[in-house]
Amino acid sequence: MASLAIRRRAGYKWWAFGALALGMFTNVADHGSVIVALPTIADHFLTDLPTVQWVVIGYALAISAFLMPMGRLGDIVGPKKVYLAGLVIFIMGSVLAGVSFNVWMLIGAKIFQGIGAGMTQGTGMAMILSAFSDEERGKALGLQMSMVGAGGVAGPAMGGFIVALFGWQWVFGVNAIMGALALIAAAVIVAEVRAPGGARRVDFDWLGAALSTGALLALLVGMTLGPSLGWMSPSVALIGLAFVVTFGGFIWWELRTPFPMLDVRLFTRKLFALGVLASTLSFLANQPTRFLIPFYLQAVLGFSPSKVGLIIVPGFAIVAFVGPLAGWLSDRYGWRPFNVGGLALSAIGLFLLGMLRTDSSVWLVLAGLLMQNLGMGVFYGPNNSSIMSAVEKSRYGVVAGFLNLVRNSSNVASIAMGTAVVTAFMAAGGYPPSLSGVTADSDLGLLEAFTEGFSFYLLMMSGLLVLGMVASFFKGARVEPKPPAVEDDPDRARPGAKQSMKVEASAGE
Repeated sequence: MASLAIRRRAGYKWWAFGALALGMFTNVADHGSVIVALPTIADHFLTDLPTVQWVVIGYALAISAFLMPMGRLGDIVGPKKVYLAGLVIFIMGSVLAGVSFNVWMLIGAKIFQGIGAGMTQGTGMAMILSAFSDEERGKALGLQMSMVGAGGVAGPAMGGFIVALFGWQWVFGVNAIMGALALIAAAVIVAEVRAPGGARRVDFDWLGAALSTGALLALLVGMTLGPSLGWMSPSVALIGLAFVVTFGGFIWWELRTPFPMLDVRLFTRKLFALGVLASTLSFLANQPTRFLIPFYLQAVLGFSPSKVGLIIVPGFAIVAFVGPLAGWLSDRYGWRPFNVGGLALSAIGLFLLGMLRTDSSVWLVLAGLLMQNLGMGVFYGPNNSSIMSAVEKSRYGVVAGFLNLVRNSSNVASIAMGTAVVTAFMAAGGYPPSLSGVTADSDLGLLEAFTEGFSFYLLMMSGLLVLGMVASFFKGARVEPKPPAVEDDPDRARPGAKQSMKVEASAGE
């Protein structure tokens, strides 16, 4: 009843965004704070860093695997139910992680927690969009980007502070407390969104969910293991074959089932397909910088970890500031200038970073990072707004989950690609092809080989963003999506359905 009362107020969209933003912030900050705690966790359990890294890897894989299925389930039964259940699982996983008595229990707890995070990420964007009108879609997604940026800034700082004062266990304890606050806020404030089509009339695509999960896990595990095991190793080749079979089976099934989890025919819509392509290219190009620049700053330029954080933080901050502004302006002036312009700014930033050498100034690093992140802030919200405008509201959940999946899987793939290129340059110079050897005590020749490979890869990625600019330019202008088919929204086949759909469409305004 409290949520209904707030729902009727003119400022409901801000109440709802605040409640959902707390959940988004908790998700992102959790990831950053745990990464900072990994060395301490490894020392506590007397294990090596490659093993303890699966705390983060398992969490990311679980999120990615559940994004689309939970987004689609939210479309059917209502996103709030899935979102709240996800927060409960997230909190339970945090508690289990904090009381883990060995590293394998911790990894299992984080995988369990990742399932909950996938449920919240797969439905959060759809719930935010339902609270805002269609004319404010860009603003809403820009605000979401600002919370992602804020979580990215706060997470590592929170993690370092908590580990230093209270121990690594309390990193998970604080995440559980924040998750509980997000659960209460969403339960009380956010109104239930009616499931388009009705849960009883639309079947959940269990086979599609299983095939997509299998394909995704095969892809991400293969990308994760490829650099360490070798891309031509039998294990990686077998995982690659599993990906081809499951992904092919997913496409085949989705084209034939009457209730697909993700209607692949959406890719016949130019605005949707080219928007997704531009998003994929953006994340593929931009993520390696965040992964590899700490190696460069610490090993090559000799900065301490704390100073590295100070250098990187302004980039996250500028994304948090620019995202809402770009989204709001794109609602008024259209997407194209922000999509093309944002990718152009990021390409310039990567080009500047591609000029780095072993004796470069830190100011060149700062200029490149600020320009790159400024471009991401300008691009992300307007591009997602354009994609969501091309789909029906009955598919908001699964498409929102799909967009988060594009981000996660592209990030994993880009890190694997960047690592492969950089270590290839190191191997060509006669050094072991492993980033673990890149330290401040490394041989100058190794550092030069690392920097050369890093610079080459960033220049290559700046060219990739040019392709994204072309896709963004030609994807078209604002369009109104076609009404959902009868089988996708069975309410349309019943008397009085027209009126119920009108109420749903106006609910977010």
